[in-house]
Amino acid sequence: MTFQIRSAASRRDLRRFIDFPYALYDRRHYPNWVAPLRMAVGDALDEKGNPFYQQAARELFLAERDGRVVGRIAAIENRAHNRFHEDRTGFWGFFECVDDQQVADALFAAAGEWLAARDLTSMLGPMNPSTNYECGLLVQGFEHRPSFMTAWNPPYFATLCERAGMAPAKDLLGFWFQGAPDYPLPPFVARQAERALAGQQFVFRDLDPSRFESEVAALWSIYNAAWERNWGFVPMTHEEFVHTAKDMKSLLDPRFAFMAEVDGEAAGFVLALPDYNEVLTHNRGGRLFPLGAMRMLHGRRRIRDFRVMALGVKPAFRSRSILALFTREIMRRGQLYGKNAAEASWLLEDNHLIVKPMRAMGAHERMRWRVYERETRTPSPLAAHRRSRPAR
Repeated sequence: MTFQIRSAASRRDLRRFIDFPYALYDRRHYPNWVAPLRMAVGDALDEKGNPFYQQAARELFLAERDGRVVGRIAAIENRAHNRFHEDRTGFWGFFECVDDQQVADALFAAAGEWLAARDLTSMLGPMNPSTNYECGLLVQGFEHRPSFMTAWNPPYFATLCERAGMAPAKDLLGFWFQGAPDYPLPPFVARQAERALAGQQFVFRDLDPSRFESEVAALWSIYNAAWERNWGFVPMTHEEFVHTAKDMKSLLDPRFAFMAEVDGEAAGFVLALPDYNEVLTHNRGGRLFPLGAMRMLHGRRRIRDFRVMALGVKPAFRSRSILALFTREIMRRGQLYGKNAAEASWLLEDNHLIVKPMRAMGAHERMRWRVYERETRTPSPLAAHRRSRPAR
């Protein structure tokens, strides 16, 4: 059956773009998929309201067959990335597709042509819309329900990408800590943690929501310093960081969002969120109102797992023992507050300073996401497929 690819230019098109996954993932075939909150997806695509787009542009494409959406993709130009890394990389994201290689090829071709027209030579993804947000295509761990704000997709997505000429660029890992009742800490971790404390006035304190602005300023300085040398990292502007922090504020459990201070100076932080997917798994429509918010608020007290989203330390305070110190503190709090398990994600597969100790501490790799790349102008079987584009 024939189909067409066209730009999602109108408000109605944007709604259809956002709506598509909720129709694609039926509960019977995809029970482990957890619907993302529609408000969050809309914010990630909001060119006017999200400060990310002050340094970026995007174009959305829909694949339609007989009036029904059968696929979608976003092409993203991240000017901040290209300035920081001094390259000409474009990005693709928000990819969802039926199991049809021709549709996938045409979507990637449309995104590639849009990026190539901006003199971008390669396309990297999925980024939704950058490494500071949700990214990566799930390639291992399909049998598990994903943790909050991580991606889940069917196995055939990887086949669609690879047959469209995408090559693996980087793998991102999710490590699972299963807490026993007494949260045993390996002896070598305890020794390293004590070593990290030697000679320093090291203090962990909960983040204080009543001092939101000053706390966010401290977190922002740590964030951009701690991840500066990581693959794919792009510093966040203060406005973008504040925008993200405001979205997170109501979701935080201060007991698992804490700062490390050395002699009174902010040195590092841990951001762990309750795994809201434990309750959102029942919210297949992805709507926050009227029931989604109530489920999250009332269900939060019952959540026993959490996701460690970020652990960052300023370069001046790093040592070989610092990870052990943070791990001990996370485990101590987990035991104190009755939590069962935690996922640490995402971790770069080749970040051996983190990955090797994770395995040594007994964490196991539960999920793996992959970032793919190809040239923007790589020919595909449907590169010449006729596309219609509505007038703006």
